Amino acid sequence: MLLALGTAAIVLVVLMWELCRSRVLAALGRMRERLRTRPREAAQVNYDPGRERRAEQRARELLRSCVEPSDWEMYRDLGFLRVWGGLGEREHAAGASYAYLIYPHRPIVAYVPQTGALLNEYCVAFPDHSRPYGSARLPDADDVLAKWMALKADERRLIDEANMHLPGRQVDPDRVRRDLLRLSRWEREPRGVVGRAVERAPAGGDAPDIVRAA
Repeated sequence: MLLALGTAAIVLVVLMWELCRSRVLAALGRMRERLRTRPREAAQVNYDPGRERRAEQRARELLRSCVEPSDWEMYRDLGFLRVWGGLGEREHAAGASYAYLIYPHRPIVAYVPQTGALLNEYCVAFPDHSRPYGSARLPDADDVLAKWMALKADERRLIDEANMHLPGRQVDPDRVRRDLLRLSRWEREPRGVVGRAVERAPAGGDAPDIVRAA
């Protein structure tokens, strides 16, 4: 009797499973799909298309507050900064031996101001460690400011730690030459930029062996 009842129960369970299997499997499939798409939907809800634009605007405001007005005008108008190497702005009036062009997210380019000859490229990186959106790239103006501050604070250390390459490795030499021509024309405009920069800038320290590295 018990054996018959047990057999009947097993048969009933099998029959019920056969009747409900398609519905159960469909429900499980829908549940897995919801679990798989939920993180993506949450990311889409949290994504802010204006975040990068606002971050760049804040970075430009910070850059403007840190550099000289003439340097800010240079970056605003030309898209890069020029930093005199080693000797500093004051001694440039008598002829600095080299200078740097700072581009956003490109190597720092060293060149000879008197001739325009390109010396080296110095590749340095300043990743964005901010939370929760940290990434490998800072906003453009923040990247320029980080390089500018590193050169101003400890030029020799930055050059020693950077990956040095000959001109043309990552930055098109023709582009740099065009930018130098643009910079020369920009400085000849009637705004007294060069004179004000020389008067304001403090004297620098000794220059590293950058020219000999070429």
